[in-house]
Amino acid sequence: MRVLMLSPGFPVEMPRFTRGLAEVGARVYGVGDQPRAMVPELARHALSDYLEVRDLWDEQAVIDQVRRWVRGAEIHRVECLWEPGMLLAARLREALGASGMRVSETVPLRDKEAMKQMLDRDGIRTPRHARAASGREVRACAERIGFSLIVKPIAGAGSADTHRVANQQALEQVLRRIRHVQEVSVEEFIEGEEFTFDTICAGGEILFENVAWYRPKPLIARTQAWISPQTVTLREIDDPQLAAGCAMGRAVLRALSIETGFSHMEWFRTPAGEAVFGEIGGRPPGARSVDIMNFASDIDVYRGWAEAVCHGRFSQPIVRKYNAAVIFKRAQGEGRIQRIQGLDRLIHDFGRHLVANHLAQVGEPRRDWKQSLISDGYLIVRHPDLQTTLHMADRVGTDLQLFAG
Repeated sequence: MRVLMLSPGFPVEMPRFTRGLAEVGARVYGVGDQPRAMVPELARHALSDYLEVRDLWDEQAVIDQVRRWVRGAEIHRVECLWEPGMLLAARLREALGASGMRVSETVPLRDKEAMKQMLDRDGIRTPRHARAASGREVRACAERIGFSLIVKPIAGAGSADTHRVANQQALEQVLRRIRHVQEVSVEEFIEGEEFTFDTICAGGEILFENVAWYRPKPLIARTQAWISPQTVTLREIDDPQLAAGCAMGRAVLRALSIETGFSHMEWFRTPAGEAVFGEIGGRPPGARSVDIMNFASDIDVYRGWAEAVCHGRFSQPIVRKYNAAVIFKRAQGEGRIQRIQGLDRLIHDFGRHLVANHLAQVGEPRRDWKQSLISDGYLIVRHPDLQTTLHMADRVGTDLQLFAG
């Protein structure tokens, strides 16, 4: 199996997926805009060869370079697990005759409005929504949909440039803040808890699935610096309260023809128990979500994905042993990290239930929490009991403090 992997060294999870491909027997050919020496060692050692391109986003130039590079050798799969490169991956598949999603199947995953229109036709509950490319169009959509609403980029990822708008005055403020965004989706605001439905599929069959809970909702977490956002992967995904969201997730996969690879769907459970679609990507979630999947079942999901796309199976036994939570920390103050308070006590109290500590170190510069969910580092805790897991996660939020100056 010869696999072309786009951007094998970035973002930070990509070297682990690249490593997974090599471990299941694939010959991995990396294509990226990093010099080979700058590709992280984990990925570099997994590669059979590497092509450095001048501009990864000049799609036709990249396709031409790759064609010359492979010199007619058969490439069986083209993989990209980074949102901005998904359309390039689809175009490379078509150019090289490789397996995987084509351009027509990928476009809806990059265009939130097209995505929801397809799901509407299949009777899947989505927020009321519309596309807008100007302030005038946004105002017209707002009048039709009604407040409160959400305004976010058509082709965005995560919650960047995403705003909740409560009234006309707030809408005018948001319009000034998103002038750099060419096209937006204007949507009904859905009140409720936010969850994920994550899958690894092969040939249309779900081989692995995961449900995670965002605490609080990402839109709230991005508004206040003092919040320590959590993602909690749930042990009991068969809980009846999650059933409607999981059923909807499977229907979404069918509607969008997602057959092989990773997918990451976000959905809402309203106070009345209704499941409402949020969005979906044909990629894994970021921000260490795959790591907490690993910790929840003591498996290697990076390798599991690689086995699924290369060989159509997920051979590791999936036993959900734990709930696992990643908690991201944001330092107080500006400048460099000066001190960390409360960590020793948490290590003592949590013991073996604290499974990862990747906090920024004293002397390192404080990061911009508005640009990175990981911010100034994170801890991961796990426990078989959900309430115990949530209690530990909340203590990390309140008792652990980083100070910069």
